[in-house]
Amino acid sequence: MNAVTRTEAPAVQARRLVKTYPRDVRALDGLDVTVEPGTVFGLLGPNGAGKSTTVKILTTLARPDSGTAEVAGHDVLRHPDRVRRAIGVVAQKSGADPQATGRENLQLQGRLYGLRGPALNRRVDELLDRFALTDAAKRPVKGYSGGMQRRLDVALGLVHRPAVLFLDEPTTGLDPEARTAMWGEIGRLAGTEGLTILLTTHYLEEADRLAERIAIVDRGRVVVTGTPDELKGELRGDAVHLELGAAVGDAGRTLLDGVLGGLPGVHDAHLDERRISVRADDGAAAVPLLLGALERAGVTVAAATVARPSLDDVYLRYAGRRYDEAGAPAELATAGGVR
Repeated sequence: MNAVTRTEAPAVQARRLVKTYPRDVRALDGLDVTVEPGTVFGLLGPNGAGKSTTVKILTTLARPDSGTAEVAGHDVLRHPDRVRRAIGVVAQKSGADPQATGRENLQLQGRLYGLRGPALNRRVDELLDRFALTDAAKRPVKGYSGGMQRRLDVALGLVHRPAVLFLDEPTTGLDPEARTAMWGEIGRLAGTEGLTILLTTHYLEEADRLAERIAIVDRGRVVVTGTPDELKGELRGDAVHLELGAAVGDAGRTLLDGVLGGLPGVHDAHLDERRISVRADDGAAAVPLLLGALERAGVTVAAATVARPSLDDVYLRYAGRRYDEAGAPAELATAGGVR
């Protein structure tokens, strides 16, 4: 990632955003975000956290119930046209015309932003080359692979050289090879052009790899912000995860407080049905203590792992539940498309 001096005004700033959908579904509940120029900033959270709703507001596609937001120095409510000129958007669903060719899509996008003649053709050729689409430029987009379509989507968002690029779940649905290739291109955009990128993702590895700073979003609020290394570094020691032979049910809280609470060097125990997670000053030393305490309590452990803290552990600490168990409830999926 490129280093920039933090003397400029934020590229994106949102304060106390609130958005409610029908049936009193509160998608955003006082969300705050600040993105410095020239950085890749990640909004990380499970489906239903409010990430896409945030992007819709910041890109002028939705209005908040309350709160304020500025993008590239322009208020999204007072000057939406200025915001739209300053941003590029890559939505979750492709905006390309599947019947048109890749070149035709890029040319149309350029004309919408006022490019004409040789300048437009040079920009289209440059983007086709950059995203390895030159050989497919004359083919209809409906015949593109998933990875090719996403590369074209990013190219469309860059035609007019925006100040801020929004990438909303850019690698969802891609195979591992295409996802890795997209990660490489996003990294190059930030590193070589100094572009400000706001990335939403529910992939922990994606946020860890790409984002200079991340905001973890849970239930419409930012619960913590920092660099991935800072956030993981706050969880000193090791993460120990124990898979139990059977669920412990209502005895779980007693188990955590009474059995594990007094073990030396063991902190922040958390129970999810058949899985216990703790932080330990020394994971290797803590495992036999944990196994012995649970065996004496009549609890069978099927497997134990020790690892350095991950973003999953950060989410567990600040949100109070595991990341892979924090998806949107079924009722949210049908209430205004909250994501």
